[in-house]
Amino acid sequence: MTKHLSVADIRQRKDSPDKLVMSTAYDATFASLLSGAGVDLLLVGDSLGMVIQGHDTTVPVTLEDMIYHTRAVRRGSTTAHVVGDLPFMSYRVSKEQALISATRMLQEGCAHSVKLEGGVDVADTVSALTSAGIPVMGHIGLTPQHVHAMGGFKVQGKDQEGARRILEDARALCAAGIYSLVLEGIPADLAETITAEVDVPTIGIGAGPKCDGQVLVCYDFLGINMGFKPKFLKTFADLGQEIQNATQQYISEVRDGTFPGPEHSFKSSKRLRVVGDEQTSSQDDNLILYGNID
Repeated sequence: MTKHLSVADIRQRKDSPDKLVMSTAYDATFASLLSGAGVDLLLVGDSLGMVIQGHDTTVPVTLEDMIYHTRAVRRGSTTAHVVGDLPFMSYRVSKEQALISATRMLQEGCAHSVKLEGGVDVADTVSALTSAGIPVMGHIGLTPQHVHAMGGFKVQGKDQEGARRILEDARALCAAGIYSLVLEGIPADLAETITAEVDVPTIGIGAGPKCDGQVLVCYDFLGINMGFKPKFLKTFADLGQEIQNATQQYISEVRDGTFPGPEHSFKSSKRLRVVGDEQTSSQDDNLILYGNID
């Protein structure tokens, strides 16, 4: 049986030169590719609301959406630890609601752990989850579920008071038992300070190079999300353009009749004869749709 990276494995990477690498994934195909390439953690982020569903924010994403996509990613992951996001308002009403939501993510979504946004305000909820044996990844700084309250996707903690609040959030979450902490959209020096103080690995996105790991949306770093070019992002491929080029070639060959060719077409094992308005052959005509066949 294939061994996936565990919570204990992740915690041991604190202050390690072997930085943790996390990527988002939303389906089994991408999970298989990313995990096969050696990514440590696959985050089934509620960013799927924007990347997959076409919303402007993550707010419309439901728990059922997250369970569905997390289950798909878990099927495709070979060795990566799978983290399922708890979406907007699926853990804020009460501790009981949070326990039910997180339990469903592990039981129905097959996630290895869950992630939620917030700091001091959700510390008691995090404590309830971790006390129940549910591994929790924290997320502070720029928290997309709070986009309306924040007035947009803006860097957080740039002034002294904002930095103090984020540091307090980190301390409260660690005391509540998180196993790792996402730092998003904060100054690099603040992320370095938090990383040095907390006893769990920090994973940065737009938080500079001093975190214990990094996370990016797979569609972003692969260049599929064309036109999205925030300061923190580096694209490692231009797959968006390659996909468009390949699609245009496909369209061209279908329209000029060069695809499908003989090598893409099936042959009958015996010559068909026409009887009335029906075609018959001397044996069953069972078509095999996948695999190498003559």
